[in-house]
Amino acid sequence: MNCADRYAYRVVWSEEDSEFVGTAAELPSMSWLAPTPGEALEGMRALAHEAVADMEASGEEPPVPLAGKSYSGKFQVRIPPELHRRLAIEAAEEQVSLNRLVTSRLA
Repeated sequence: MNCADRYAYRVVWSEEDSEFVGTAAELPSMSWLAPTPGEALEGMRALAHEAVADMEASGEEPPVPLAGKSYSGKFQVRIPPELHRRLAIEAAEEQVSLNRLVTSRLA
């Protein structure tokens, strides 16, 4: 199986191009324009397969599919002290941890 089969594809409408644009998160410099969402997806998938095959033929490592990566569940965010204070107060008022409050907001 080509790793491009597991890439994170997305199709959105482009007002600028008046067409649908297909992308793959793992290949941010590539996109495919088409008149229908299905054609944009299939065009992008074909382009990704071709790009991965070219990378492998030249000895390059293609991008690892995002779905195959493991994540720790931790990331650090810097926020202004005032916002930190406000969120801590809200968490205390809701009787939850700051982590639980922020997690629920992000979800």
